[in-house]
Amino acid sequence: MPSDPYAAGLAMLARCELSTAEVVERLRRRGFAPGDVEAAVERLRDEHALDDHRTATVHARRSARIRRRGPLRAEREIAALGISPAVAGAAVAEVYAEEGAQTVLERALARRLAEGAPVESRAQFARLYRYLVRQGFDPPAVSATLRARAATHAPPDPDETAS
Repeated sequence: MPSDPYAAGLAMLARCELSTAEVVERLRRRGFAPGDVEAAVERLRDEHALDDHRTATVHARRSARIRRRGPLRAEREIAALGISPAVAGAAVAEVYAEEGAQTVLERALARRLAEGAPVESRAQFARLYRYLVRQGFDPPAVSATLRARAATHAPPDPDETAS
């Protein structure tokens, strides 16, 4: 273990992207004096080794591309890392604009419903709706997506075929 908080912080950041709050907490847990921790964090920020916006963007990309979570959940998870809500919101907005929130929603839906498969019942609709909202997608967008999936594959109405 490095005896210098700066070196310890740099070693932490070499392994993974961390927020300022996470670095401060980890350095304090290692027993470094609060004044030394603050000086080390300031130096890491000055050298751009520590950047909360970059950390938020990395986490937002992981949420969208790998975990297939919605922007609301991604923003909550990033804020839980100790990153300010404004920075978290900006990073999430940037990433989900690049990825396309609807595209991420479709990918998340594909985990539970095969591509092209219809939503066949109200119970299935409700189950998928709850799942997607828990994943952090906007409820109106979830409803619209599921309705479109149900409408495009609905069986013909018997009254319409009798005419």
